[in-house]
Amino acid sequence: MASTFSNLGLILQATGENSGTWGEITNVNLQRIDYAVDGIANVTITGSTTLAFSTNSDTTTYTSEAGRAAILVFSGSAGGTQTVTLPNVEKQYLVNNGSDSILTLTAGAGAATVNVAVGSKTIVYVDGSDEVIEGISATNPGGSDKQIQFNNNGVFGGITMGTAGQVLTTDGTTASFGDVAGGAQWQAVKTANFTAVAGEGYYVDTTSATLTATLPGSPSLGDFIAVVDYARTFDTNAFTVGRNGNPIAGTAADLTVSVEGAGFTLVYVDGTQGWLIKDL
Repeated sequence: MASTFSNLGLILQATGENSGTWGEITNVNLQRIDYAVDGIANVTITGSTTLAFSTNSDTTTYTSEAGRAAILVFSGSAGGTQTVTLPNVEKQYLVNNGSDSILTLTAGAGAATVNVAVGSKTIVYVDGSDEVIEGISATNPGGSDKQIQFNNNGVFGGITMGTAGQVLTTDGTTASFGDVAGGAQWQAVKTANFTAVAGEGYYVDTTSATLTATLPGSPSLGDFIAVVDYARTFDTNAFTVGRNGNPIAGTAADLTVSVEGAGFTLVYVDGTQGWLIKDL
């Protein structure tokens, strides 16, 4: 009875087979397993590429084949979009595309393929039935896949990184980086008149003189500013909030604050009430 072969091309030796070479063949099997678990294959892309993988090679000599490696590191300057054909066996790969080509990963007839952008890293698996499938994904409650890809070059899942302090948010369909909602972005202490910006908080110092902050001229529902009496001197030198054309608490007048240690938030509602006052 002749030897057979596993999914990974391991030699399954039949009873009584390979007399005198059983040990060498066993070592080949162990090396193939080792490469499949943690081996790194460096592949230079010059055009369409098929990764080598022997499924029925009864040999006593080990050969590293890129299609059996656990990690595929691509390089090269072929440009454009290049096809990489993976072995059509059940297997997963960690892919690092360091080439300047977009890589289309396929297997066999390629019923499903995965594109790996330039500079991107991802995990894929082949199902053994001609399909390559993205391995990094999450399923939302509605059942559709929401893929997350971890890339370098300042890109996360195809989304350009935001600025410091921003967070990743989603509306259920698309994701983007934005400012944290609900909290004020506090500014350096103000000692002179200034124009307030929605979403910011201000430490106001009236130690030397009265001071005026002008509200935004075209506010939207939910816009807010926050104020704190920095030196507890509003009772000595009052702080004035200039309404800039919109009511404050339903009144067409500026707001003057002369309470020591005052802290408050103004939130814009509409053209009738304008800016309403709430505790800080």
